[in-house]
Amino acid sequence: MSYRFERRYTGAVQAVIMDWAGTTVDFGSVAPINAFRRLFAGEGIDVTQAECRAPMGSEKRDHICQMLAMPRIREAWLQIKGEAPSEAEIDRLYQDFVQIQIECIRDSAVLIPGMDRVAAELTGRGIRLGANTGYSRDMIVELVQRAAEQGYAPEVVITASDVQRGRPWPEMSLRAACALEAGAVQACVKVDDTGVGIEEGLNAGMWTVALAVSGNEVGLSLEDWQALAPSEQQRLRGKAHARLAGTGAHYVIDTIAELPAVIDDINARLARGERP
Repeated sequence: MSYRFERRYTGAVQAVIMDWAGTTVDFGSVAPINAFRRLFAGEGIDVTQAECRAPMGSEKRDHICQMLAMPRIREAWLQIKGEAPSEAEIDRLYQDFVQIQIECIRDSAVLIPGMDRVAAELTGRGIRLGANTGYSRDMIVELVQRAAEQGYAPEVVITASDVQRGRPWPEMSLRAACALEAGAVQACVKVDDTGVGIEEGLNAGMWTVALAVSGNEVGLSLEDWQALAPSEQQRLRGKAHARLAGTGAHYVIDTIAELPAVIDDINARLARGERP
């Protein structure tokens, strides 16, 4: 006779791992867009916001490769340069991008409204906070410092340059969970504003929370968002929620300010024996 025992974690959330741009800082995830547009403008190619946003969340050298593979950009490059970009050329573009991105991050290193309160509330509950990002380590030094000055200082920060494989691979989230001493991946929550970031969390076996309004899907600065008519806000909100729901995210909310209520719901589901 054989017996089947199914082990389930029924404790509370232990760790929350959050993206940076569009999730905890830089409402609208504006800094990467400005950086990519500046990078390609320097090569004589005018790229659109939509083209810049399509690979968002990826490691930045890979992001550049994905943009270069887009038919319109590929054709523009060939017309200007005469040949496809070599690996050495892509390396040069990436090195140029690093410096541009640092400057753009500096201009956008402002916490999304409510983030300081959320950080204080979660840590007050005993939940440990980590962060990961498609940025490289050298891009975020000043960002981490400025966020701390505003009230958000995650215990652990994992960047795309710290791992073998960036998103959608789960390596960054799993490394963060281990560093935060989480006892089970089911006790971890991944929060992100991009589809590839949600996929990363799902691949890590974690609960996932997608942010629709503050991040890449709507893609507007806080000032531009607030200037919209309520009807237009609702239209853009609805489209963003639908797209992110399609990624498989367990929850889709507008901004990080709504996260504590989601954690309450996850805790209730865990107590019932549910899992991601």
